[in-house]
Amino acid sequence: MRTSTTVEASGGNWRETVDFVTEAEKLGMDICWVAEAWGSEAPSPLGYLAARTERMLLGSGIIQLATRTPAAIARAAITLANISEGRFLLGLGPSGPQVIEGLHGVPFARPLSRMRETVEIVRQAAVGERISYTGREFTLPLPGSEAKPMRLSMRAEHDLPIYLATLSPKMLRLTGEIADGWLGTSFVPEGAKEAYFDHLDAGLAAAGRNRSGLDICQGAEVAFADDEDALRTMVAGRKKELAFSLGGMGSATTNFYNNAYSRQGWAETAAEVRERWQSGDRDGAAALVTDDMVLATTLIGTEDMVRARLRVWRAAGVDTVRFYPAGDTLEARLTTLGRALDLVREVERTA
Repeated sequence: MRTSTTVEASGGNWRETVDFVTEAEKLGMDICWVAEAWGSEAPSPLGYLAARTERMLLGSGIIQLATRTPAAIARAAITLANISEGRFLLGLGPSGPQVIEGLHGVPFARPLSRMRETVEIVRQAAVGERISYTGREFTLPLPGSEAKPMRLSMRAEHDLPIYLATLSPKMLRLTGEIADGWLGTSFVPEGAKEAYFDHLDAGLAAAGRNRSGLDICQGAEVAFADDEDALRTMVAGRKKELAFSLGGMGSATTNFYNNAYSRQGWAETAAEVRERWQSGDRDGAAALVTDDMVLATTLIGTEDMVRARLRVWRAAGVDTVRFYPAGDTLEARLTTLGRALDLVREVERTA
């Protein structure tokens, strides 16, 4: 398995974030993804990190659809690929109605066709073609205008792999059909076949591809507990975060995280957590989250437990593990990350 992590440019000390990334590269980390939620955007910090790193791949994890035109996404992606000398991975995701409609004032409607068409236009631009496109969401040039098809004044000098962050069955199928990689979350390896892989594989088959052509990149928090008492404390502390994902991410009627947990065996609990959270009872929602829900979707535990879970993830088909290392300080996060990287190497050696 390759190893990766995710950072954000907002909500903290940027210099410390840069130190974390550069030290992670020294530890042997393969990829750093930069998130884009409702704080900072991804391309600017990625450009800065491209200048501060030498070997590590850098990815947008993710650039949100509907917040930029496909041409704007293509320009940012090609620029980052070129200035990093081929170390950039373009991660795209639909986000959700709360961010897209609430923050940007853009309709969230038809993310499936928007995703497909955006990828097709980005690939046209990357190879230096004149951008001419007629689709459901985008028509270029603008109909009725005096414009003619244009090509960008630059083209991608290196490969531009495209990763899609998707959760719903239709979006997963599209990912298998058109993407180079899948950025997953809410992942339970024991339930992944029905919840995720069957849909990815259907898309791969439709495109005449197989799993070897799709990088499965899956993420989770990693934290090490010295004993069972420490583990219980850790698990209890994560329940409100998971309740937020199940109840607060998305809108009152659209929550892809809730749907993903529901498909993996927790439909009743996920529905109850959502109801409590939406009613304002955040503590009550967190109390409904079980220990098993936390442990199944994270890499939290003793060193033996984390090692065992990494083997399960690898056997389930994960190609790249994305770590969110726990720790209150930079040193603590790097220590956690270093232990996790050592375990991945051990798992690979003994596979």
